[in-house]
Amino acid sequence: MKIVVTGGLGFIGSHTVVELQNEGFEVIAIDNLSNSSIEVLDGIERITGKKPLFEHIDLREKAAVQDFFKKNNDIAGVIHFAASKAVGESVENPLLYYENNLNSLVYILQELTNLPTANLIFSSSCTVYGQAEKMPITEDATIQPAMSPYGNTKQIGEEIIFDVAQVTNLNSVLLRYFNPIGAHPSAEIGELPLGVPQNLVPFITQTAFGLRKELAVFGNDYPTNDGTCIRDYIHVVDLAKAHVIALQRLLQKQNQEKVEIFNLGTGTGSSVLEVITAFEKVSGRKVPYKVVPRRSGDVITAYANTDKANNVLGWKAQFTLEDALGSAWKWEQKVRS
Repeated sequence: MKIVVTGGLGFIGSHTVVELQNEGFEVIAIDNLSNSSIEVLDGIERITGKKPLFEHIDLREKAAVQDFFKKNNDIAGVIHFAASKAVGESVENPLLYYENNLNSLVYILQELTNLPTANLIFSSSCTVYGQAEKMPITEDATIQPAMSPYGNTKQIGEEIIFDVAQVTNLNSVLLRYFNPIGAHPSAEIGELPLGVPQNLVPFITQTAFGLRKELAVFGNDYPTNDGTCIRDYIHVVDLAKAHVIALQRLLQKQNQEKVEIFNLGTGTGSSVLEVITAFEKVSGRKVPYKVVPRRSGDVITAYANTDKANNVLGWKAQFTLEDALGSAWKWEQKVRS
């Protein structure tokens, strides 16, 4: 079966391509290489023994999307990752986020729903919950006003999918993930942001390696145990496997509704300082850091209730925080060697 993975050379996308190929799917990876590298294809090939088909497409270009689907009208499903994903950057440049994250989704749906079957796995986010009132967060938690343009694009993206599914052949699974970290255990692929990292763990690993002078901890005056924000950190390989399971659910017509929603996390919250401490333990390296003012758009606490994913989807996170941090450190050392 032919599966399209948009953002297929990105962090989560590349790990999902690996898991799909391991399950025997034929994968076409689409990427505009704005925050990824063509060398990722080689890493995927070294892990799986097969290089996925690759299309260099900017999904904001409607004609390019139409042309792709004309040539590939036998697609069994699309896993849609391609999006800008940094909270802070979205606050500074909201129009980039609305254009990139929403236009690309609309153009894909316009073409996908013309096919005989339209199966979509959507890369959503716990940011859709805003600052949730209760922890852990369940799928039926009230959707709060978004705290950032990035979060808003995920909320709007979900609404678009619900609206389209009402009147077309679209079936979709929305996967709301918490904080993906880590790298493939082979250290052949991992998180390699271009420029200054926007996420915590690559900033930690780069600081530990000596590429950065110190880590910025955004605020230590939050109402948490140590004053720093709490997140649910999930190993990217666990996350990738969940996408394959969700896809198989649609392909086998096991979905109970046209649009289903699942949280993907570990169910455990860890503060920024706890992550730093855990990294220092697994790596044997000290991570110099300084506390700086809070960052606009950050919620205080977010961790998942994973009962629905565990019981309905049949998926459960297998790796620990230490496993994920250890793999991220192994990847960082490999990249810099």
